[in-house]
Amino acid sequence: MDTTDTGQVAVKENRKAIMVGVFLALGLAIFILGVFTLGGQQKSFEKNIIVSAVFDDVAGLKKGNDVWFSGVKVGTISEIKFIGIAQVNVKMRIDQKIQQFVHTNSTVHIGSDGFIGNKLIVIEGGTGDFPQVQNNGVLQAQKLLSTDDMLKTLQKNNNNLLAITADFKTIGQDILKGKGTVGTLLEDSTMSTQLRASMRNLQATTTSAARLAGQLDEFGNRLNTKGGLADKLLTDTATFNRIKAAAAQLQQAAANASTFTNNLNKATNKLNTTDNAIGVLLNDPKAAAKVQTTLDNLQVSSAKLNETLDAAQHNFLLRGFFKKKAKAKADSLRKQ
Repeated sequence: MDTTDTGQVAVKENRKAIMVGVFLALGLAIFILGVFTLGGQQKSFEKNIIVSAVFDDVAGLKKGNDVWFSGVKVGTISEIKFIGIAQVNVKMRIDQKIQQFVHTNSTVHIGSDGFIGNKLIVIEGGTGDFPQVQNNGVLQAQKLLSTDDMLKTLQKNNNNLLAITADFKTIGQDILKGKGTVGTLLEDSTMSTQLRASMRNLQATTTSAARLAGQLDEFGNRLNTKGGLADKLLTDTATFNRIKAAAAQLQQAAANASTFTNNLNKATNKLNTTDNAIGVLLNDPKAAAKVQTTLDNLQVSSAKLNETLDAAQHNFLLRGFFKKKAKAKADSLRKQ
């Protein structure tokens, strides 16, 4: 073998070695990239805590599915195993950074990523009144609404809808037969006519009410006319003061009339008692009789006194005195 052939063989071997090295480097890079990618998705290189929940039915949940909190992926499902009687314990590895937002009264339920996407677990945060969940803590699982439950509810709604449609069918038949108020309106022409008349009367009443409202509005505008009585009462203080003074005078007159009435009542009450002369005359028959007798005696005595005086005038001892008195009176009248 000559030198040329030996050189070509060496070049080929070097090329093979280079190609193998390149492929090994690419494979190692892809492997490292895959490890970091999967590690980032599984959060293998971040600090995590483990929480668990017990479900009666996980509805196809699988290990490695996501865990969401407020719409954000915060962890993955690390283990699914049966416990007790037909119950499933699901362990979740979640980011330690959200531990401060998850409390012991938080709940979890099974959801889906989209309408037909993969199943996942959703954590709903509790309240600050409860402590934060700790590592290996247990959260309360919400009951999953199964397809059977939805079908039962749908069947119940169908039964209710069937009953409602049956009732409407019966009502429609009664209306067509003229039963009830609506049926009577449809079948009885007389009642229909009366209803139309009532509606016309109602329309007329509404028109009258509208007209009355307009008239009241016009009357109100007139009351507010400048210079009118209502305007003066509202704006003219002098007119208001005069009306106020007149009202005060009326009040004083009413008070005086009340005082006069009270005095009159007191006087009337006095007339009804026997502690005064007029009351005795009005209310004591015996005293009245005595007064009447006294007056009669005075009248008789006066008559007798007149007779005595008349006799004295004719007495010769006093006749000259009375003549002089009569003459003086006549002289006085002539001088006037």
